[in-house]
Amino acid sequence: MRGERETARPQAAPMEPLRRPSDRGLSGWCAIAGAAVALALAAIGAEAQEMESAPQGAPVMPRPPVPEAARPATSSESSASGLMSLFDLRNSPFIPVPEVTTDPNAGTSFGILPVYLVTNDQKEISRIYAPDILYHPTLGVGGHFRVFGYPSTDTEWYVVAGAKQRIEREFDALYTTGITRTGPWSLSGRTVYDRSATERFFGVGNDTVLANRTNFTEEQAYFAADLGWNVTRQLQAQLQLRPRAVQIEPGTLERSIDPSQLGSENDFLNRLVVTWDTRDSTIIPTRGFELAAFAGVSDRQFLSSISYTELGLDARHLLPIDDRFTLASHASLRYMPGSGDIPFWALSSLGGDRSIIGERQPLRGFGEGRFLDRNMFSGTLELRTRVFDLNLFSQTLTFEAAPFIDTGQVFHRMSDSPINHLHYAGGIGFRGIAHPFIVGYVDIGYGDEGVAIFSGINYPF
Repeated sequence: MRGERETARPQAAPMEPLRRPSDRGLSGWCAIAGAAVALALAAIGAEAQEMESAPQGAPVMPRPPVPEAARPATSSESSASGLMSLFDLRNSPFIPVPEVTTDPNAGTSFGILPVYLVTNDQKEISRIYAPDILYHPTLGVGGHFRVFGYPSTDTEWYVVAGAKQRIEREFDALYTTGITRTGPWSLSGRTVYDRSATERFFGVGNDTVLANRTNFTEEQAYFAADLGWNVTRQLQAQLQLRPRAVQIEPGTLERSIDPSQLGSENDFLNRLVVTWDTRDSTIIPTRGFELAAFAGVSDRQFLSSISYTELGLDARHLLPIDDRFTLASHASLRYMPGSGDIPFWALSSLGGDRSIIGERQPLRGFGEGRFLDRNMFSGTLELRTRVFDLNLFSQTLTFEAAPFIDTGQVFHRMSDSPINHLHYAGGIGFRGIAHPFIVGYVDIGYGDEGVAIFSGINYPF
């Protein structure tokens, strides 16, 4: 029921079935997003402190350099200076990040995440190392190893592995190339094993209530392969293949899911996505339009234990208002024709913080997978506002604020109106951007069931 990371730039995002192991509140690269925001605030505080140290009304002048011959540094001073440079936010590649993980489904956990950044000759981030150690009150002590690679504008990869004392295990690896669509083909491959104890099920339908919440353990393994034919840099036809095995087990956190929902299934989804994309970038876009049409099938006659079909549209538009404001909008419509039984984890999913073409859609005042049914509509509008730029860890970081409103609903019959009984959520997002590859975000949303906090890498849509 969860999906995970987009490898976005001018290419349709890799297929994102169910959940992404790193989409757990502020954990994982989510904490990296928090680091970007925390660093920005820390830098502001440092600058403010320096301003306050000047006399009232006096201009703040740059400090003159001290001639080297005036006072030679001792060896102890040089050593101390070298150690302290690791914590100089303007130049250090090392960022110690406290983890306070909060999620509407998983609850709260605590830990520490030391992030280490590697830059290339152009002072762009080329690799991120982000291991962590954390504690969850129910699942115990755990940790992750993470490395993200950005060898060029056309290629990226990552490897994530982790475990907790009880129940949870995960492995996630992806490699993608042809991102810029300058060649005839774009390729992506991803391998995932994930065992999660924090999944929630509220029932099927648009009117399910919080009191019906149950818990289950989900174990899944899949391989996703995407082959894109770049007809032009704007027009792409992509074939997505994903064999997957899913097992639903009783929950351990609270009231367990109904036994009728337990069991093992497998499917082999074959999806075709045709995309017209004029955006200047799909990882840090500032203008342009994307329209994607998709259709997919999983059939018992071809390596699946379940059968279903899907089709839909996904549209994204960015309208620059001036050099500081961009109005970003998104709408998605997904249908699952037919009348056969479909496992709840394969249904259309509304809730959480991310939009995945052909998969789940956001409603940032509710937890991931909050509303499930065969068909779904989702719409989002946010005002991305550049607040300031800062020189941190040897490069320029752009800090954004983005008030947003999300809406959407799920519905059972294709003849039903997709906009008659909409749910709403509003809030504000904070984003730290390191060009040209990295966007980290923290989004705080409010809906009928209270406040929800999300964070991650790349824009939510």
